[in-house]
Amino acid sequence: MTTSPLTIRMHAADNVAIVANDGGLPAGSVLPDGLTLVDRVPQGHKVALVAIAKDAAVLRYNVPIGYALKDIPAGAWVHERLLHMPEARSLADLPRATAAAWNAEPLQGYTFEGYRNADGSVGTRNILAITTTVQCVAGVVDFAVQRIKEQLLPRYPNVDDVIGLEHSYGCGVAIDAPDAIIPIRTLRNISKNPNFGGEVMVVSLGCEKLQPERLLPPGSIPLQTNEALDVVCLQAEKHVGFMSMIDSVLTSAVPHLERLNARQRETIPASELVVGVQCGGSDAFSGVTANPAVGFCTDLLVRAGATVMFSETTEVRDAVDQMTARATTPEIADAMAREMAWYDAYLGRGQADRSANTTPGNKAGGLSNIVEKAMGSIIKSGTAPISGVLSPGEKLQHKGLIYAATPASDFICGTLQLAAGMNLHVFTTGRGTPYGLAEVPVIKVATRTDLARRWHDLMDVNAGTIADGEATIADVGWELFHLMLEVASGRKQTWAEHWKLHNALVLFNPAPIT
Repeated sequence: MTTSPLTIRMHAADNVAIVANDGGLPAGSVLPDGLTLVDRVPQGHKVALVAIAKDAAVLRYNVPIGYALKDIPAGAWVHERLLHMPEARSLADLPRATAAAWNAEPLQGYTFEGYRNADGSVGTRNILAITTTVQCVAGVVDFAVQRIKEQLLPRYPNVDDVIGLEHSYGCGVAIDAPDAIIPIRTLRNISKNPNFGGEVMVVSLGCEKLQPERLLPPGSIPLQTNEALDVVCLQAEKHVGFMSMIDSVLTSAVPHLERLNARQRETIPASELVVGVQCGGSDAFSGVTANPAVGFCTDLLVRAGATVMFSETTEVRDAVDQMTARATTPEIADAMAREMAWYDAYLGRGQADRSANTTPGNKAGGLSNIVEKAMGSIIKSGTAPISGVLSPGEKLQHKGLIYAATPASDFICGTLQLAAGMNLHVFTTGRGTPYGLAEVPVIKVATRTDLARRWHDLMDVNAGTIADGEATIADVGWELFHLMLEVASGRKQTWAEHWKLHNALVLFNPAPIT
């Protein structure tokens, strides 16, 4: 990393740039253009390139990320305490499918080794997932999963893992409330994730509100056999003692394991990848290095015929006009606006708004507010047309670039992307997070070389080389694309898989808890 003062300006019209040097720059530092810093500016934080008058717009990405609360001299540190955040963009009169035609050349000939499912979907892993109807059974399922791994899994070498789909839902909730459909369909669709090979096994308590037949009614899943849904009910009279329950779960697991074990990887076109992209622990470099590289890779995937989902409603809300302009049809643009309006109302019911999103870590990393964060977040979506919109918990029906409307919470977003059907996950971070999912491989992309160095056995890709001048956005985008094919094929494990770092499923439940 160079020791000379280095700043990054995202657009020629910007009146601020971020400091790229590790440790930041002290007051008195002279930038290459001759500007002298009047304040110490931490790494990732903004420096005023010109004098900015009180009430004038502070521009980054050529977008007003705020308005100066007082006169800011050239060379000063521009942070959140000096800015008034703009009002949210109105959802009326948005551009609708107005972007120029996307004439990117199709990308052909790329493949991976995956598991083809009876419903046409493709898995990147071969996992037995045990669905739970209620949190009450989580401890029993966890005990049973450990027994399965110890006693049964060695007999089935083609099965990658056994997991329990634990969650906090199922009882003590207003299960007939209008918004209760969101957590129910989320859990239902997660049970059908491509990485589970069409095998559905359920553990129920017995007295919960979310009964198995309500969670997975007839016809909602394509069963491997003509038998009824495979359910172990812990309150069934046949269970006398804890070990009886465990034995029942292990007995039910055997035929599922046998069918999964018979599956073999086969060569699959890259068009069958379903990738969820997400960021967490973001900093000012997220929109400079990692997210643009992911966006470049998103375009490669769409050119190859694959599906990519971007999400995090609050973190793209301020880029809504960019999104609706890129819609393939006016109807898709309208669907995006409806999802944004629904989420605005949801936040309003809690007497909150989008400004509640930014974390202390985001601000310490140089992101002044949600507007600046959104401008860096939307870049993950690349430049392709947006061909579909999913409401929370819905399952994918189309290929291409999809806006999957989810909360920005890492855990809820990942859970909802699982429900949509992703078979591979990409997660960018600047501050650092050990986030991972048991259900799909998670490729972690670091925004800064310092983070990649310190977390060398947690980060899979270092996009900080872009800021260092050692690589281009295209270089890292292609690196990520090739790594995806290797990970999807099972030839490489991600660090999260290696260490078995798995976050819990967190269902989005906007309905009341009773």
